[in-house]
Amino acid sequence: MKTGPDFNLTGYAPVAERITQFYEAHPGGRIVTELVSRSATEVVFRASVYRNASESGPAATGWAAEREGDGDVNEVACLENTETSAVGRALANLGFTASRLRPSAEEMAKAARARARIGRQRLAVREPVVSPSQAMYLGDLLNLVASAERLGLRAARATRWREHLHTTHYDDGALVQLERRLRDWIVRHQTRLMR
Repeated sequence: MKTGPDFNLTGYAPVAERITQFYEAHPGGRIVTELVSRSATEVVFRASVYRNASESGPAATGWAAEREGDGDVNEVACLENTETSAVGRALANLGFTASRLRPSAEEMAKAARARARIGRQRLAVREPVVSPSQAMYLGDLLNLVASAERLGLRAARATRWREHLHTTHYDDGALVQLERRLRDWIVRHQTRLMR
């Protein structure tokens, strides 16, 4: 798998595309997921893919494990993200890759999160202690960064936003200012896209 500073997730297909391909090829098929384990630190899912109702066993399976709080997505939706990754792996094992590259966009994002976590550990970066309300606000800001990135915010700039949000302590007024900046950027780019 290619990773590094020039790595671009747009070369990898989202799991949703694999699911669409699967149901187009197997309209009577089904995807079954199972939560294998969930602890305070990790979630593990298994996905089984059946091409039709008569199959007694799955045509393919896929496993995924994610760390709670590891990256933007897993801070707010670790359970859902892990299930999606397991489905993507099962569909890839059945031959549904939706791109020439086997790993899904979700799997490559997971690898990027792991590299970032290792980098933070090496630098011994301590995340600031924030109140529960500030934590929720930071989660909302991280979601806005993700929305902006989908609208064209450069990956390097989005990464800088995330790093600052994770490592800098902001008071409530500063958080409001950051939210306004992000929302203004999103509105400008949505308007530009509608033209």
